[in-house]
Amino acid sequence: MRLYCLFAGSIGGCIIPGLRCNDSILDELAFLFLLSVMWIAYTIHFLESSTFMSKPPPLDLTETLVSSRKVFDGNLLHVYQDQARLPDGKVRVREYITHPGAVVIIPLLDNGELVLERQHRYPLHQDFFELPAGKIDPGEDPPSCAQRELLEETGYTAESWRYLTTLHPCIGYSDEKLIYYLAQGLSFQGENLDEGEHLEVFTLSLPTALEWVKSGKITDNKSVSGLFWAEKVLRGEW
Repeated sequence: MRLYCLFAGSIGGCIIPGLRCNDSILDELAFLFLLSVMWIAYTIHFLESSTFMSKPPPLDLTETLVSSRKVFDGNLLHVYQDQARLPDGKVRVREYITHPGAVVIIPLLDNGELVLERQHRYPLHQDFFELPAGKIDPGEDPPSCAQRELLEETGYTAESWRYLTTLHPCIGYSDEKLIYYLAQGLSFQGENLDEGEHLEVFTLSLPTALEWVKSGKITDNKSVSGLFWAEKVLRGEW
């Protein structure tokens, strides 16, 4: 208290010249001083934790195009080699594949089982268990593509369609996107595969499909993601 009195007394002597420094006045000045300090501290805390205190803008990580050339032009994939300017001003090579995008369908039967496919994938020279999927044709909208692919590959049509999400499976080297739909109210119409397309259609319960993921029997990334989404959606969590 003596320190407060001395400090408050000095303040009092500066603010109110000639004011007699007794204990009552010093106590009042000390109390007012403490209130002032507390108010300043509270104000600083409020400003720091509120929108009044501007935060630094997020770091700009944008890479801008300098030049571009197509180095491969295939039926499905097109490979580009670009010169890109980095945020630090340096220019580096960026190689990537453009892709038209694709849809992935999670077909759910009334008995709770899923419609899946087994087909051979040439790049890895092995069979894979997958959800029905297919690339989007030029000028085709994703919902129409999903309906077409489901009928062509599995022979089913669906009464109910629900958009789930869009995922980007290979962001390091391609602009490919996968658009997921949940299809319900299925009815079998007869499959109509594209020329050169060979696959086997079968049904499987979701718990068994997830067990296949766990055991490594299902390793196709788009199907693994779709099955995890199906689990969350059917549980009502998403």
